Amino acid sequence: MIKPILRRLKAVIVLSALLLAACSHPQPQNSARPQAWLEPGTRVTLPPPGISTPLSAQQLLTGSFNGSSQSLLVILNADEKKVTLAGLSSVGIRLFLLTYDDKGLHSEQSIVVPQLPPASQVLADVMLSHWPISAWQPQLPKGWTLSDIGDKRELRNAHGERVTVITYLNRHGQRMPIAIAQLAFKYHITIQYLGD
Repeated sequence: MIKPILRRLKAVIVLSALLLAACSHPQPQNSARPQAWLEPGTRVTLPPPGISTPLSAQQLLTGSFNGSSQSLLVILNADEKKVTLAGLSSVGIRLFLLTYDDKGLHSEQSIVVPQLPPASQVLADVMLSHWPISAWQPQLPKGWTLSDIGDKRELRNAHGERVTVITYLNRHGQRMPIAIAQLAFKYHITIQYLGD
């Protein structure tokens, strides 16, 4: 009985590590404007936490990395003041809670896993998917571009190479991300909105 639960919990922890990104460089978690990796050797300061169109979603994220795939339930809430992101196991155990507001990024991990990468990485994917391009443009390194092309958003480095591709679908009149392909770190996230 305990072994299957431990195996499932281990799988969720692996997915959490995948979703939090693909590197493990330490960062301060309480700086007013957190940073995240765009590709190896290139970091970006995240835009401010506020978003003009409030978001509230329960999502089932399925991440693929190195031929394996795992799922995780995520609850996302964002408004003009802050972003909160909670990750839950399949049995409803809270694994982590991220809060980004004007005081900085704060993270709580219910299960301590030393090799997990910084919380700012998963937040970067969320914000890259939902925040307007105008919020990202001033933050991007010189020569980098972020553009919406049909149902996709592409982040390209200074050499014009695609680093991240986000695919969208019109959901209840809003353009919502359904997949994130992070080409530099070689992971893919599929997003299913619960209740659909």
